[in-house]
Amino acid sequence: MTKYRQQLPQLGSRMFLTDGGMETTLIFLQGIELPEFSAITLMDKPEGLQIAKNYFQTYLQMAQDFGTGFILESMTWRGSSDWAAPLGYRPKQLELLNRKAIRMLHDLHTQYDASETPVVISGCVGPRGDAYDASDALTANVAQHYHAKQIKIFREENVDLVTALTLTSADEAIGITRAAQAENIPVAISFTLETDGRLPNGQPLADAIEKVDKATGQGPAFFMINCAHPSHFIETLRGNHRSFARIRGIRANASCKSHAELDEATELDRGDPYELGLYYLDLQQLLPQLTIIGGCCGTDHLHIEAIAKAMLADPL
Repeated sequence: MTKYRQQLPQLGSRMFLTDGGMETTLIFLQGIELPEFSAITLMDKPEGLQIAKNYFQTYLQMAQDFGTGFILESMTWRGSSDWAAPLGYRPKQLELLNRKAIRMLHDLHTQYDASETPVVISGCVGPRGDAYDASDALTANVAQHYHAKQIKIFREENVDLVTALTLTSADEAIGITRAAQAENIPVAISFTLETDGRLPNGQPLADAIEKVDKATGQGPAFFMINCAHPSHFIETLRGNHRSFARIRGIRANASCKSHAELDEATELDRGDPYELGLYYLDLQQLLPQLTIIGGCCGTDHLHIEAIAKAMLADPL
């Protein structure tokens, strides 16, 4: 086991919360405009920074109330270079916003980190393309070159790890893992799944995990699943494949709808927070190593609270 894996506290037995669906919460519940569905745009002005801090503080306080750790995931999911043009940012501007996003998390870490409720800072990487569409898949080499710049920024800003969310292919995950390895920084890989429990490119989840591990020497510190409702993948996990022992985190959608249906939706489907909590309880039985719980599209702090209550069996 590498040194960094031993140092990541979420690899122990302690539960760690993380936030819900950041972009959907800000857009649909708070009425905040996020061009290109990109929260990094908040880093561009003082009022945006305050909105971001307020957003995270709700969750950080919840983690303190439950006595859990918390993973701060930076608002940089769409902060890589291909998103600079549609966001109207030049490369140097985009770099500065990435740095601001991490520095804000360091400020929150200073305020909330404690021995009983440790706070971890994660630099968030998103796919180069559409998180719901695998038709323009990258090779591992192209992905490594593309994501290296953002990951280098995260390393320079002293994040604890890099987390790649909503990946649609194993090859892009391999490239991201190698880029993180080159910077000597731990990385978590999170795949998005369709209603059949497979990646958007049709690859079975177990095959994707094994392909990444084989190509990188078990490079990821752990794997996650995000941007899918538990009903889409719980039967897959019942298969109890040996690779599923590598999954430590779930960030599920609130809605049972498919990605295609969510793409066309004009209103937020918040689902049922209580029911989602029960799903997570079932997932915990299938994944006893599950230590990272959060949400994705349509979830907010009420969903995370319901999930925490179900899994910790210790209501506020």
